[in-house]
This record gives sequence, C-alpha cells and structure tokens, in this order.
Amino acid sequence: MQWIEAAFVRGGTSKGLFFAHSWLPEGREARDRVFAEALGSPDRFGRQLDGMGGGSSSLSKVMVVARSQRKGVDLDYTFGQVAVDTGVTDYAGNCGNLSSGVVPFALEAGLLRAPDGRQAFTLFNTNTSKIVQVSLQVVQGRAAVEGDLSLPGVHGAAAPIELSYPDPAGSRSPGLLPTGNPVDVLPVDGQEYPVSLVDAALPTVVIEAARLGLEGTESPEQIDANRPVMALLEKIRRAGAVAMGLCATPGDAAQVMPKIVLVAAPAPATLLDGSLSPAGDCDLLVRVISMGQTHKAVPGTGAMCLAAAAQIPGSISAVLASRRNSDVIRLGTPSGAVSAAAHFDAAGALVHTSLLRTARILMKGFVQLPR
Repeated sequence: MQWIEAAFVRGGTSKGLFFAHSWLPEGREARDRVFAEALGSPDRFGRQLDGMGGGSSSLSKVMVVARSQRKGVDLDYTFGQVAVDTGVTDYAGNCGNLSSGVVPFALEAGLLRAPDGRQAFTLFNTNTSKIVQVSLQVVQGRAAVEGDLSLPGVHGAAAPIELSYPDPAGSRSPGLLPTGNPVDVLPVDGQEYPVSLVDAALPTVVIEAARLGLEGTESPEQIDANRPVMALLEKIRRAGAVAMGLCATPGDAAQVMPKIVLVAAPAPATLLDGSLSPAGDCDLLVRVISMGQTHKAVPGTGAMCLAAAAQIPGSISAVLASRRNSDVIRLGTPSGAVSAAAHFDAAGALVHTSLLRTARILMKGFVQLPR
C-alpha cells in the first residue's frame, strides 16, 4: 500500500481530489494509476465504494496544480475526468466547477500567498491552453468560506468566487462556431437531427429536447432510464465531435467532450428537491449529458458555453430562450436556475464568459492506494 498527499475539494456542483504537481510520481501512466486507485476505479458496480469517488461523472474528478513559470500567470492547472467504470483519465477539456477550487487549494497548500481582501489571480488551464481569471476574498491567508451565495444543488450558502474566461471561443476547435453555422444537420441512423455546434470554454452539441420526444423538464433519472434516447444522444454527440473537427471518426470521440445538451423553452419543472420551479425562473431549460449520465445541475464551462450560444442569432438556444436585454442567461437545470454570462463586442466577437461559484476544502491529508 502507498499513501499520497491530497486534498478533497468541492468546487461548484462537483467534488474531486486535488494534488500539487510535486506530490505525484513522474510520468502520465503512473499518475493515471494514482488517480484511478484513489477514486476507486475501475468499478463494475459503478459506485466507487473502495475509493473517494461518488459513482458519477461530477464526483470522479482530479486536479493537479503547480506554481506557473509563465509570465503574468500565478498557477498552472490540469483537470482529469476519471471514468467510473474503466478508470481511464480523460484530459480533453476543463471543468468550470472544479476550477473554482484551484485558488483555495493553492492557498491552503502553500503554492500561493496573498494578502487579505478581494484578490485576483491568473490561471493557465493546460487542457485548453486558455487563461482563467479568478477573483475571491482572502481571510487570514486562506480563501473565504462564509458568504451569501447559494448554488442550485449545493446546500447552504458560501463566499462567491468569480471565474472569468477571456477569449473562450475555440477552446478545442476552430472557433465559437466550428463549422461556421448556427445550425448544422447531423445524419444519424437514417434520420437528420438539427444541432448547434458551439465552442466557448467547452465544445458543446445543442439539440432541442422535442427532437427526441422529450419536453426538457424530465429529471436526470427519467432521462437516464430511457435507454433508446441515451443511445441516440451518444451517437449524435459523437457525430457532432466529428463535425466540430475534434476527431476523425465517431469512434474516436473523447468521453468527456463535447458535451451534448438538451434544451427547451422555459416551462414549469419539478426540481430534485421536489419543489416546482415556475417557467419565469429561467430563460432556457437545459439537461446536460456528461460521461453517459444526465448532470444534476450543469458543468460550469457548459453554463458559460450556453450563455454564449443563447446570443448567437439563429442558434437553437437563441431561438428557444426567452428574450433578454442582458449578457446573463438563467439556465433551468434539474437543481434550479444557474446564471452565467457571455459578453460580445460591437463587432460580434466573444470577449469573455463568466460565472459565480463557491468552493470549500473538505479534507486534506493522505489518500491510500490499495494496489
């Protein structure tokens, strides 16, 4: 058995294991083995009971953080999505939720030092080679925990952490609209499915829920139980990956991205806590499929991408979203409304996307590797 120093961190609506770069062995193969064993994968039962993971994509994640040698950058960080069933770590994209935990972890681990007060930090995400700017309150050298920001899906309130993604278009593809079109038609199983292929912080395939016989108000459990729909969504997602230039064939598509999102016009929906969310609480209903499961809220980068997509004339999101005179969009998720923003300049170029998250370090110490 072996013990590896780590911290267990909640960031937004996700949780994961955080490591300083120096705490890990050299080489990707050795590190991937650490990640899989620490989280409890592969697990044929899908629960990760023999590890720190929680049996779902939002609870099977890792972050590796290091002081940056880049000019004007405080930290470099790498996100890994560990498949629950196979234990394979995918580095294809970033995680907006766990990104909110990077600075709090770095302050706790001694990778950063900062005076008290509202402070801004510049991060470099190695997955996307993009800059992320983080603003948060520092108290006695650590990230503030207490605050009044509530996130749908997270009990209680905490201190806000602002994430801003400058120039987020084309995180992994040729641009905001990788094909140049607000709507593309993908042929799958002899049928044609209109989709919007958008890449702002995260490559995303957007499809109207009604195209698959859904209303967009379904719970994650209802969607996951609909095996024909889930199988079809995966085929459409993979076809979208090829159309976006992310891979050569559908079989080569990464598990972690692009995400595929079901969208619908605002409507009353029952939330995970049993309460009824009226149509007026959101501008667009969304159901995000991540790693073969319906997300109980929305990935942070996915929320920012949808905020951008809702402002692209003619896109599926823009057509379905309620009219707004703001850069901010309220996304109706299974846990409640999540707000994200996208700012375009006068020429129509996407300048930045942003959202507010909360984070908390749940544990720091050592994680045991059983094998």
